[in-house]
Amino acid sequence: MITVIKRIISPILIFILSKYLRNERVYSYEKIKVAVFPGVFHPGLFFSTKILLNHLTEYNFFEKKVLELGAGSGIISIYCQKRGAFVTASDISEKVIKNLHLNSKVNNASIKIILSDLFDNIPDDGFDFIIINPPYFAKDPISENDYAWYCGRDLEYFKKLFLQLEKFQKKKIIILMILSEDCQIDKIQMIAKNNNYKFKLVKKIKNWWEVNYLFLIECQK
Repeated sequence: MITVIKRIISPILIFILSKYLRNERVYSYEKIKVAVFPGVFHPGLFFSTKILLNHLTEYNFFEKKVLELGAGSGIISIYCQKRGAFVTASDISEKVIKNLHLNSKVNNASIKIILSDLFDNIPDDGFDFIIINPPYFAKDPISENDYAWYCGRDLEYFKKLFLQLEKFQKKKIIILMILSEDCQIDKIQMIAKNNNYKFKLVKKIKNWWEVNYLFLIECQK
């Protein structure tokens, strides 16, 4: 029944969201305030960012090296930096990079910001944390805005991600990824397995719209 309802409501919500997100918006979390440029993933309108932020309170980030891969508005990166982390924030979108620079400046957050398709331009800085809120709908991105949502018809995003991840693997690294029941989790896990990674479920959060799964990504080597 819920699936049927979602199929009916989704087009309406997408239409409303597309209208709402045509203009720059502002979102606040605790003492952090971020601008959200048109087309940039809005952290306040979806559950995944809030779930990640709530979970991150469990870690000590003081003098830890953190990479947020696909940082969007940068609210997670700013949060980690405010807790003492050395943060690198990356994204494939030039629009997002401009948004990140603005938000880091407004929040007086010292963050290294890199334009990069996954790890292509990321130096191996010996990260202690890698945080990923990925695009996961199986459709090829066409516009720049699409990169926030679509991972490729054949899940190319995840194939490249897990192929590149080994270079950044260190013994005690914590890799967090959040996914929704609406994506092909089994196929994504198989891609990870083929690259010697496994998913360990940390939290399962059910809300009125969907179920979100927070995973710890572990190397099997």
